[in-house]
Amino acid sequence: MNIMRSVGTLTRADLAETINRKMGLSRAESLDMVEAILAKICDALSDGENVKISGFGSFVLRDKSERVGRNPKTGVEVPITPRRVMTFRASQLLKERIANG
Repeated sequence: MNIMRSVGTLTRADLAETINRKMGLSRAESLDMVEAILAKICDALSDGENVKISGFGSFVLRDKSERVGRNPKTGVEVPITPRRVMTFRASQLLKERIANG
């Protein structure tokens, strides 16, 4: 029986530590690199661009139009304003790695 369990959270500091160990950069340089990569991803998304990281997945933006929603407690209909949402689609490689644990 395979029991799903949480193993913690990967943080910016964890990513910087990996760069520090594998690339030999200082801790400060490693953290700067992580911050620069995340900033580039955030900038692209805020500019309306999708972000694809080969072998990992894609952050995809989608514009949702205005629609009517319903309050689940009261059943009252309320308008839901138009919005842009972001979804993540894992690559096939990532899906396989997760499935094979």
